[in-house]
Amino acid sequence: MALAKRLQMVHGGGSCLIRWRFHTLIFVLGAVLVTLAAYHSTDSKEILLDYYQNQNQTKDYKSHDHVNVVDHSLLSRCDLFSGKWVYDHNKSYPLYKDRECKFMFDDLACEKFGRKDLNYQHWRWQPHGCDLPRFNAKALLERLRGKRLVFVGDSVNRNQWVSMVCLLDSSIPKPLKYMHLNGPLYTFKATEYNASIDFYWSPLLVESNSDNPSNHSLSDRIVRIKAIEKHARQWGDADVLVFNSYLWWRIPKLKVLRGSFESPNQVYQEVNALQCYKMALKTWSNWLDTHVNRTKTQLFFVSMTATHSRAEEWGMPKDQNCLNETRPIEKEGFWGSGSEPRMMRIIEGAISKLKSKGLKIQMLNITQLSEYRKDGHPSIYRKQWRPLTKEQLSNPRNYADCTHWCLPGVPDVWNELLHAYILHY
Repeated sequence: MALAKRLQMVHGGGSCLIRWRFHTLIFVLGAVLVTLAAYHSTDSKEILLDYYQNQNQTKDYKSHDHVNVVDHSLLSRCDLFSGKWVYDHNKSYPLYKDRECKFMFDDLACEKFGRKDLNYQHWRWQPHGCDLPRFNAKALLERLRGKRLVFVGDSVNRNQWVSMVCLLDSSIPKPLKYMHLNGPLYTFKATEYNASIDFYWSPLLVESNSDNPSNHSLSDRIVRIKAIEKHARQWGDADVLVFNSYLWWRIPKLKVLRGSFESPNQVYQEVNALQCYKMALKTWSNWLDTHVNRTKTQLFFVSMTATHSRAEEWGMPKDQNCLNETRPIEKEGFWGSGSEPRMMRIIEGAISKLKSKGLKIQMLNITQLSEYRKDGHPSIYRKQWRPLTKEQLSNPRNYADCTHWCLPGVPDVWNELLHAYILHY
């Protein structure tokens, strides 16, 4: 009797358990059906999308002090070029490592060539009133899928190109990328995306006797002021073009060649360099106006960057320069002699005219933000392509490079700005 009663209790408990599981299953199935119905409604998709974007934005903001998910109106309501340098205590900078970038150039690899103070790698640019979107290599590569991005200009523009290659390098599997150098054209290919990120050496934009990327340090600088077609054939099909040209114009006068460099009877005329610069930019802008596809091509002109060769400008002795500098200039609005306001006005005028003709062109005004970074140059920590003289060796300041920039470093921020405009403008 006791055994029968006990069996009845067990079976009764089992029935209750089965009924409970059945009702639970019905409830779960109903919930799933309701969720699926909601998912297929537009409103619910938008709610879910907003939720995950907000979650990602919050996460990125906490870890990097600036955001990845960006309001597309950001660039129209915030001046990304006005701000200050902030030391990154969250250790989210640098965005790559000197020795880990497979395509680093030795004249920019300061850590590799003995620089011990690495604080220059850990500063980030903080615009006033907004945050700079963090560099997203995958998103940029996706935007560049099947396209060609070309940097055109001088060695500072090459500096920015190497930075861009290193920023993208770690996001591309090893077999799916390569670099190829062919005279003035340097090509980096991300084969998975069929994307090409190139640099074309053309320091004066128009034809000159300095167009050889290896042999260009000539005493007399000569230009064909109206000739650009030879260069344009190399970058005319690009989807994104990033130009710069200023460093090689900073001399009193240039020689303007009438005719070609191949002509046996060459005739020159000496012209004021600033006037010559204006004429060269007119040739450049006329070519763009005539040949650029207005519906497809994004154009950028990178403004001049600072040289820090005169330490008295930031309160140091006259015989010093950027060597041994370890911190940015903190005085907001600082300007040194490395920038030429008249050249800036010429650039701004040329860009304004192109915009009025319907071209998508933006000046990346990196001049002020670069002025602060006296600590960011290679100085003596780089490969020297020519043997140093006894005089240079006796005083390292004589050969310190205060024009180009260590990588990782300041040019990465130039590319964060470029990335923001390519993706969001």
